[in-house]
Amino acid sequence: MIKRTTLFFLIASLGITIFSFEINKQPDTDGKQKVIRTIVIDPGHGGSDAGAKGQYSYEKDICLAVSLKLGKMIQEQFPDIKLVYTRTTDTYPALHARANYANENKGDLFICVHVNSAPMKKGSEIVGYKTVTYYVGKGKNRKKKTKEVPQYRYFNIPSTAKGTETYIWGAGKTDDKELAVRENSYIYSEENFEKNYGPNFDPNSPEAIAVSLLKTKQYFKRSATLAGLIQDEFVKVGRIDRDVKQRPVGIWVLQATAMPSVLVETGFISNPEEEKYLNSEAGQVELSECIVKALKNYVKWLEDKQEDNEKDNKDEKSKDSNAARIADTKEFLETVEANEKKKSGR
Repeated sequence: MIKRTTLFFLIASLGITIFSFEINKQPDTDGKQKVIRTIVIDPGHGGSDAGAKGQYSYEKDICLAVSLKLGKMIQEQFPDIKLVYTRTTDTYPALHARANYANENKGDLFICVHVNSAPMKKGSEIVGYKTVTYYVGKGKNRKKKTKEVPQYRYFNIPSTAKGTETYIWGAGKTDDKELAVRENSYIYSEENFEKNYGPNFDPNSPEAIAVSLLKTKQYFKRSATLAGLIQDEFVKVGRIDRDVKQRPVGIWVLQATAMPSVLVETGFISNPEEEKYLNSEAGQVELSECIVKALKNYVKWLEDKQEDNEKDNKDEKSKDSNAARIADTKEFLETVEANEKKKSGR
């Protein structure tokens, strides 16, 4: 009787404990980690590097104008996000300096703004004819003749290429990206990283390399997601979609930044129609708004992923905690039963 009563009491206590734990397990929304704290905006070219040239404008000026509008909109929509520019005037920071600057500021996202260009085609037209004298035959049979030879004017035909495309670092080329991640390892930005990882943490250790490989894959997925969202927004306003493209070489700022990174080609300065759009206030505002809308969707996507991860972690902790309680209770019951057997002399 004592055994059954004790067993019932302990099981009931265990049930109440577990039930109370489930009731009090509320999501901790206070102090929730921000998915993006710092955004780096990189206006392409600048200074002595004018970039592509249109009929009357230069790429560097359009890049800067769009970037400043984009930054202003981001500050309005995301006041808690720190915004960093690689340049805010007509200067030329070296490409490696831009990447280093982004890494030093522990950027969570790198947005590079550029303008595209396509080579002109060669054209020609007849502008007149020239009379040319020539002779045929030999000796007494030699005769003088003339003919009209067309005269051509040669000229360049502006490219008709148009639309937007967004580049990310190529998935097939990861060595340099992994090196950037390793050398600017994200864990250095964590609080008390020395306490968590030890004062002798080596970014070139096998453990650190494994972490960097995971980060590289994560950065690729996030870069690709944002790039796709940007292109989607451009399509909504009628821009021609030239798709998301990967570049394994040739874009240093995508290669050397230890964070998700995109390079947005906003249009073709080599197309007169596009050049007019890119230089217009309305065009620059529209381009900036599209990127900001994509950024909102990207942040929402990251927040959803964060919530899913937090839920999974809490579920795992709950399972582990409940398992520990059950194991402790089982052990206690076995002890009680053993003591009862000992007392009864069984």
